[in-house]
Amino acid sequence: MLRRLLLLWWIGCLASVCYGADLRIAVDADPISLDPHEQLSEAGIQYSHAVFDPLVRWRQDGTFEPRLASSWERLDQRTLRLHLRDDVTFHSGNRMDADDVLFTMDRLKLSTDFKGLFNVVQNVDKIDDYTVDIHTTDRYPLLLNSLAYVFVIDKAFYQGRAEIIKFGQTFAAKNVSGSGPFQVKQRIAGQKLVLERNPHYWDKSSRGNLKQLELITIRSDSTRLAALLTGDVDVISPVAPIDIARVQSTPDINFLALTGTRIVMLQLNQARRVEFQDIRVRKAMNLAINQALIVEKILRGYGEAAGQLSADAFAGHLSTLLPESDLAKAKQLMAEAGYEQGFRISMMAPNNRYMSDERVAQAAAAMLEKINIRVDLKTFPKAQYFQLFDQRAADVMMLGWQSDTFDSNNIFEFILACRDQQTGLGAYNSGGFCDALIDQGITLANNEMKPEQRERILQGIEAHVAAQALVIPLYWQPIIWAAKAHVNLASVVNFLNFPYWGDLEVRE
Repeated sequence: MLRRLLLLWWIGCLASVCYGADLRIAVDADPISLDPHEQLSEAGIQYSHAVFDPLVRWRQDGTFEPRLASSWERLDQRTLRLHLRDDVTFHSGNRMDADDVLFTMDRLKLSTDFKGLFNVVQNVDKIDDYTVDIHTTDRYPLLLNSLAYVFVIDKAFYQGRAEIIKFGQTFAAKNVSGSGPFQVKQRIAGQKLVLERNPHYWDKSSRGNLKQLELITIRSDSTRLAALLTGDVDVISPVAPIDIARVQSTPDINFLALTGTRIVMLQLNQARRVEFQDIRVRKAMNLAINQALIVEKILRGYGEAAGQLSADAFAGHLSTLLPESDLAKAKQLMAEAGYEQGFRISMMAPNNRYMSDERVAQAAAAMLEKINIRVDLKTFPKAQYFQLFDQRAADVMMLGWQSDTFDSNNIFEFILACRDQQTGLGAYNSGGFCDALIDQGITLANNEMKPEQRERILQGIEAHVAAQALVIPLYWQPIIWAAKAHVNLASVVNFLNFPYWGDLEVRE
């Protein structure tokens, strides 16, 4: 009898993937919620790719592949037609169709964090059960880029209890019905998230063989590394710069580092501090902070010092905008502004969100002290920090931003635009400023279909931001993981740092 059962199992494995591997991953922070539309964050999108499915998905070469949308075509400059898969079942057992897409798009436009990505969508029409037309308010060259963030939810499951309250205890924050490769088995907020394979997943072509995925929150860099070295976990991210050499020299541990485009910056709140309204003070602060030294000494050379917001992969990047540090000039500007004796400010930063974020914040504070700006620095775990960030609770706030559309304008829309709760623009602008020239440039870039002209518009915004010293760019953060040798991370981690765990094939 046993031999017969083994034979049947072996035949079944020939016909499809056998799910038998378990994976334990230690991360520095967990998603704040089980609601995929509550917070636009790296941890949230990583979770969403495991439990939900997007309409389209980035490939590692920067192109898009079909997911819940099996194909698409342009009907005109303002209309994109999507053809949906007809074989998708939600975790609840409900079948996915066009009504779920319409429900999801309406909900995204109500999300504080996501509405800025979708304010260009005028309406979505249902053509039939598996066809929808998306109409934009004007011509928009990045619609597919935005659709990579449409994680479709189960209308029948969520309807009537789909409210989105950031950091709130809503139904969607605690209950899940996605269509992704994994289902939520257990969640202990701030400690672990256990996912188990969805046996009814539609993507039968995937070679992923994970049966269970456990995401364990370990905030301490050294403790996270120790867990990997002792075999308590199979994968960790991030790896602290100080630990990279040890990881690279350890047998049976693979080290993965990718060039990143996440810009880490300091935002200066002009609404809280009249001193920051003086361009000379803002320029002095920019000049006082030595980005290259931060990358060299704290990040151990991992990362790239930044003199602008746009990474060189983006159309808005200007090769002439380099990080500049000049302490003598900074002191001169402070004196010219009447602040030679300086002043005291408050600063807040996370301590488990970006690479060595607390140490970077401490270094920046020490550098500002050299021009007599005395800094009261407080750091917090990610979940607590972003509640304070939303409150604009300090004069200077640290923020890292990965362009969701892999484009400069996404940074400008969320970080630099005038805050508008209705459209979602400026949702992460903690600087308290509103510049009509920037908003006009954002609108022009969004409607410009010619790449060359669009590039000039975006570069113009970048040059204007640098000239006004509206923020302090620090560095572009690399993507760094470490894993046991049997885990082929390179096959599922992309340039946006969204691992597709459902496709991971682990050697047992």
